[in-house]
Amino acid sequence: MADLSLQEMLKMLPPALQTEVRDFVAFLLEHRVKRQVRPMKFQWEGALKDLRGQYTSVQLQHQIAELRGGYNEGSS
Repeated sequence: MADLSLQEMLKMLPPALQTEVRDFVAFLLEHRVKRQVRPMKFQWEGALKDLRGQYTSVQLQHQIAELRGGYNEGSS
């Protein structure tokens, strides 16, 4: 068996096991193989300029924390 290629061994498996192998390879490619790092595009940059005078960055941070459920008044 060691002298057979991966494709040859895969062909020897029943269809259900071939599907399992395909799923496992997909999992490895998604989670174990280092993903290509791409630079951020910042397409959202400047999208909230019109709100600049209404909110401070600290107020926005508190609002985000509240939305996430992790902000309590009086805690720092």
